[in-house]
Amino acid sequence: MVAFYDASEVEAALTYERLVLALRAAFAAAEVESPVRGVHHVGNDETPGRLLTMPAWRPGAVFGVKLVNVFPTNGARGLGAVHGVYALFDGSTGIPTAIIEADALTNRRTAATSALASTFLSRMDSETLTVVGTGNLAFQLAQGHCAVRPIRRVLVWGRAPARAAAMAADLAALGLPAEPVSDLSAAVAAADIVTSATTSDDPLVLGQDVKPGTHVDLVGAFTPTMRESDDALIRASDVYVDTYAGALGEAGDLLLPVAAGVWSTDQVKADLYELCGGTKEGRTDPKAITLFKSVGAAIEDLVAAELVAGRRG
Repeated sequence: MVAFYDASEVEAALTYERLVLALRAAFAAAEVESPVRGVHHVGNDETPGRLLTMPAWRPGAVFGVKLVNVFPTNGARGLGAVHGVYALFDGSTGIPTAIIEADALTNRRTAATSALASTFLSRMDSETLTVVGTGNLAFQLAQGHCAVRPIRRVLVWGRAPARAAAMAADLAALGLPAEPVSDLSAAVAAADIVTSATTSDDPLVLGQDVKPGTHVDLVGAFTPTMRESDDALIRASDVYVDTYAGALGEAGDLLLPVAAGVWSTDQVKADLYELCGGTKEGRTDPKAITLFKSVGAAIEDLVAAELVAGRRG
């Protein structure tokens, strides 16, 4: 019988401390194989939508695939933008072993991946976190960053002030020092860490606002035409990515500056395989601006799914 795990079970299994350690080990071992995700347009002009397919496997041991639907206009209906399922299989027989609610899995593993990157790239004394966006992923990103750094202040900004206030209240209920803000520029300027998770096509985190020593975590823009940063920020930053293939194939935050002729992909410092494997360094200069661009990788889903299903310690 195939086990089903709902969102509450996913969140109970995937504490940030546990998931960050598991992801670090998996990226360091580099045993998981995964192609760049498939993207299929399944919506229309009125309700644009994408189907993402993300398989990953450790040969002969385990494999899985995530099917994710991204509908950016869902917010107008009071719904989250991302929905999907994850299917886990035995790698020696092909027998399905688990079906996992993918929204919680995706949000947790994405936030944990950003938190993992932060352990290499943000200053250890980072105290102020600015969160750009008010969706489910932004809510998890705040928790992930707070799990790995001594955050004393969380500033929450969103296009809808009421949503920013509600999210700040929800974070405060978890014991995090969160407050809503209305001035994005000032909030970015005050931050030691900026994390952004939006579906924006226009820059939100601007180079002119980011102070030296800041770590910027860009998660939301996941297509070549989407971006959360401007060219000035990319040019001023030491840029790191989750995976070269994913980020340099899909991330508008990087591809648009390349198209403008102001930045080149050979300036990427490292990906998570290199950081976790110890072949390249993260932050070495306390005054540098570091930037982590994540578009998501199937290795992260597989690691999280195995934790949920009890296949990893």
